Amino acid sequence: MGMAVKSTSRGGQSAPPPMDDLEFTRWVRLLEARTGVTVPPERKPFLVTGLRRRMRETGHSDYATYYEELLDGARGAVEWAALVDHLTVHETHFFRHPPSLELIRKEWYPKWAAAVGVEQSVHALSVGCSTGEEAYTLAMVLDAAISDEGSQRHFGITATDVSQPALSMARAAHYPVSRLEEIPAPRRARSVEMLEDGNFRIVDRLRKRVGFACVNLLHASRAPLRQLDLIYCQNVLIYFARERRGELLDGLARLLRPHGMLVLGPGEVTGWTHPQLVRIGGRQTLAFLRQPKETRA
Repeated sequence: MGMAVKSTSRGGQSAPPPMDDLEFTRWVRLLEARTGVTVPPERKPFLVTGLRRRMRETGHSDYATYYEELLDGARGAVEWAALVDHLTVHETHFFRHPPSLELIRKEWYPKWAAAVGVEQSVHALSVGCSTGEEAYTLAMVLDAAISDEGSQRHFGITATDVSQPALSMARAAHYPVSRLEEIPAPRRARSVEMLEDGNFRIVDRLRKRVGFACVNLLHASRAPLRQLDLIYCQNVLIYFARERRGELLDGLARLLRPHGMLVLGPGEVTGWTHPQLVRIGGRQTLAFLRQPKETRA
C-alpha cells in the first residue's frame, strides 16, 4: 500500500532530526486517539524507527510536514493505513499458546455443543490476527473438535487486524515451509497442502471458513459482527493502556452469546470482571464463559 506524496527533498533526503519530547507526545496522542495503542516513553525508539522507515519511503524528512499529511482527508487516511503497518508488530505463530487451544477443544467445545444442540453453528472471532496464523489455527482446532464430536456442524471465523498488508498475506494463506513444524503432525494432513515452490498453503476447505476484515479493536463492539460463540484475543491488549483494557473487554463481552467463551492471553489483564461472565480454565489460561440467560418464571 502507498500513495504519491509531495517530497520535501527528493533523492537522498536527509534523515529527520532527533524527536524531542513535545513531538513525541504529539505522535503518541495521534496514535492513541486513532488506534487506542499507547506508546510509553521507553518505547520511543520503536515509534521513531517505524516513523522514519515510512518517511524514507514517502520522501519526507520533517515530522511536522508528515504529520500534516496524515490529517489531509482521504489522502491522509490512505497514508495512515500504510504507516500503521509499519508501527504494528506482526509476530505470530501457528498454535502459539497450546493451553488455550486445548481449553477450546477439550473443555469448552464439548460443553458448548451439549448446551446449544446439534443445529447451531459456531461463530468465532480472532482479534489481531496479523498474517493469519492464529485464525487458521482456530480453524484447525474447531475442525478437530467437530470431528471428535462426529458431527458435520458448520463453523465460521471472522479474523480482524488493523494492517491491510498483513490481512492480504492472511487471505493468501501461503506460508514458508519453515513454519510447517509449528503445526502438530496430526493436523498437517487435513490442514495444509504443499506447493511446488516448497512452501505450503492452508487447504481450501479451511480457508473458506475464515473471513478477514480490517477492524480496530477500539471499534470491534460497534462493527457489524454477529453474536459470537468464541472470541480469541491474545497478545493484543498489551498494546493498550491498562485503564482502557476493561472498556475494550466489556465491548467484546457484549458480542458473546450465552455459553460463549472469551479467551485472553495469560497476564494481559488483572482484576477485570463482568456480571455475565465467569472465569474458567486453569492457571495457564485466562478465559471467561458467558452465563446462560436466566430462566424467568
